[in-house]
Amino acid sequence: MKKWNLDRLYLGFDDPKYQEDLEGLDKIILEINSQVLDFQNYDQKLKKLLRYLNNDISYSNLIRKLYSFASLTESVDSTNQQAVKMTNVLRRKFTELTKVNTIFEKWLANYPDLDQDIHSDMFLKEHEFYLHEIKNNAKHMLPDEMELMIAKLKQTGSSAWGTLQSLLTSTLEVEYNGKIITLSEVRNLADDADPAVRKSAYEAELKAYKKIEKSSAAALNSIKGEVNILSQARGFENPLDQALYNSRMSKQTLIAMQDAVKDYYDVFRSYLKRKAKLLGHANGLPFYDLYAPIGEVNKRFTIEEANEYVLKNFKTFSEPLYEMAQKAFRDNWVDYTPRPGKRGGAFCSNIHPIKESRVMTNFTGAFGDMITLSHELGHAYHGEVIFKESLLNSSYTMPVAETASTFCETIVNKAALKDATSKAEKIFLLESSIQSYTAVVIDIMSRFIFEKKVFEGREKTVFDASELNEIMLSAQKETYGDGLDQAYLHPYMWVCKPHYYSGGLSYYNFPYTFGLLFAKGLYSLYLKDKDKFVANYDQLLAATGKNTVEDTAKLMNIDVTKKDFWVSSLELLKEDIEQFLEFTK
Repeated sequence: MKKWNLDRLYLGFDDPKYQEDLEGLDKIILEINSQVLDFQNYDQKLKKLLRYLNNDISYSNLIRKLYSFASLTESVDSTNQQAVKMTNVLRRKFTELTKVNTIFEKWLANYPDLDQDIHSDMFLKEHEFYLHEIKNNAKHMLPDEMELMIAKLKQTGSSAWGTLQSLLTSTLEVEYNGKIITLSEVRNLADDADPAVRKSAYEAELKAYKKIEKSSAAALNSIKGEVNILSQARGFENPLDQALYNSRMSKQTLIAMQDAVKDYYDVFRSYLKRKAKLLGHANGLPFYDLYAPIGEVNKRFTIEEANEYVLKNFKTFSEPLYEMAQKAFRDNWVDYTPRPGKRGGAFCSNIHPIKESRVMTNFTGAFGDMITLSHELGHAYHGEVIFKESLLNSSYTMPVAETASTFCETIVNKAALKDATSKAEKIFLLESSIQSYTAVVIDIMSRFIFEKKVFEGREKTVFDASELNEIMLSAQKETYGDGLDQAYLHPYMWVCKPHYYSGGLSYYNFPYTFGLLFAKGLYSLYLKDKDKFVANYDQLLAATGKNTVEDTAKLMNIDVTKKDFWVSSLELLKEDIEQFLEFTK
C-alpha cells in the first residue's frame, strides 16, 4: 500500500504552519473585504484594480494550499473527522468574499476605458483574458445580498449533499464471497480474468446499491433542483448552457462533436458484438463483461513495474514529460491502492502554490490501472506547464482539462502495442484501448443523455431511485444499442459516478469525449511532425487557462466547431476497432 506524501503542503492539521496560514487567510479576507468602499466610484481606478488583483492572488494561494490539504486528506480517508470539518470550514470561508467579489465584478463590468488601462500596465495585460471574462460574468450575477445568501446556503445544500453521497459510496459495505469489501474493490473486479468473478462482482455491486439508493436519489434530486433554479436565475436557458459557458465552449462545438459520435455508434457496436461472441454471449455483451480482458492477460504489474513502464513510454515523447513523471514517483505524489474510506476512481489535483500535483488512483495491478496512472500523470504534466503562468491564468476548463491526460494515455497505449511480441498480447492491448474509447465515447454519451433528462425532469418532478434507474437504462439502450445484452445493463451508474453530485460542476461527461477526440487529433499531428509538435505542445497547454476552447484549438490550426474534425478523430478510433475485428476473425 503506497500512499502520497502531503508534507510539502503541511505536516498535519496541528502543524503550526497550517494554523499560521489559517490566520493569514482570515487577514487577507479582511483586507479584501475592506475594498468594498473602493468600488463605489472610479477614482484612482487603476490603483484599486491592481490592489484587488494582488490581494486575490494572495488569497488564492492560501486557500488553495489549505483546502488542498484538507480535501486530499479526506479523499483517501472519508472518516477523518479533522479533514471533514476543515473542508467545511474552508468552504464557508469561500463565501466570506462573495459580497465584495460580486461588487467588484459589477464595478469591473462598468469600468471606464478598461482596455486602455490594460494596455498601459504589463500586469494587467498578462491578465487581459481573465479581466474580460470577469466582465462578461457580471451579466449573470444576482444582487449582492442574494449572491452572499446563495453561497452560504450551498454549504448546507448542494455541497452537503455531495459530501453525503461521497461518504455513502466510500463507506458502502459490499458483501462478496462471504466477506465485506469496499465499492472500489468490487468494481475493480470488472476486469478479472475469471468470468465467474466478473459476474458475481457485478451482482454483488448492484445488490449493495440497494442500501444507499434512496439517500443517493435524495442527494441527486436536491443538487439538480438547486442547479436548475440558480442557472435560470442567472439568465441561462438551462444548466447545459451554463456548463458550456463555464467550459468556455460553444454549443456549436458540442453539437458538431456529438453529431459525429452518433454517426459512429454502429462502429462501436460491432466491437461490442465481436467481444460478446469471443466470450460466448449470444445476445450482445453483458455489462459485467464490458471490461473483461481479451487476449493475453497473465501479466500483472507491481507499482514499481507500472512506474517504469510509464517512464519508458513518456520518454519517447519528450524529456520534460519523462522528468515530471520521475519527480512524481520520486517525491511520492501518487496514492495508489484502494482501502476502506478511500473514494473510488482516480483524479489529479494541480496545486499551484507549491508547483506540484497529487494523483489518486485505485491501483490493483491491471494494465488498465497503469493506463489510468498515465492519464492522471498527463493532468500533472498539464499542471507543470500551467504552473509557469500566473495563478489567475491557471484555471483551465473541463474540455481542455482532459487533453494532456488523454494524450498521455495514447502515448503509452501506442508504445505498448508496438512493443507487443505476440498476437494475443496485441489483441489484449488493442482491446484495452478500445474498451477505454467505448467508455469515453459511448458510455459518456449515455451519461450525458441521463443527466439532461434528469435536469429536464426536475423542472416538474422529483425522481425516486427506480425512476432514475429507468432513465439510466434508457440512456444505455440508446447509445450501446444491440452491442449490450439488454438483460444485463447497469441501472445504478448514476450512484457510483461522483460527477453527478456537484452543484457547481454540471455535465462533467462531454469534456471526456472532447478530451479523447481532441487528443487523438493532436496525436495525428504529432505523428506528422514530431519535433514541431513537441515544440508547440506546451504553448497549447499554457493557453488553456486564458482562452476559449475554440481559440485554444486554433493554435494548432484545428476548427472544433466543424464536424469534419471530430469525424477525422473518430476515424482513428475506427481504425483500431477494424484492426481488432481483423485480429479476432
